[in-house]
Amino acid sequence: MNKIFLLFIAFFILSISSLDAAVYKGQKIFVKKCVKCHDEGQAFIAKKKIRQWNKIMKQKGKPLADLHLRSSKAENSWNYFESKKYYRDSKHLKQFLVEYAKDSGNVPACN
Repeated sequence: MNKIFLLFIAFFILSISSLDAAVYKGQKIFVKKCVKCHDEGQAFIAKKKIRQWNKIMKQKGKPLADLHLRSSKAENSWNYFESKKYYRDSKHLKQFLVEYAKDSGNVPACN
């Protein structure tokens, strides 16, 4: 009985921890998908405050996707912002953007 209970607890803890957003995953996504157009990197992220990034990234990043989909300059990224992958990635991207926002006091090392 105790072994089954401990196994259940271990599984539960592992499943919860894998659902959390990760800053390093967000950084990887930013470097892979965003730096092409937003080549100023950390300066681009630091243009907005935490509150602004939270607003842009609410509803799984829908406002950010809409912003890109309305812009003809962002035509190369339309496929990504219309994909399910973007909505899966958005929690990590939000965590990264908020972590390194203007008023966070943190500076990313985008490499």
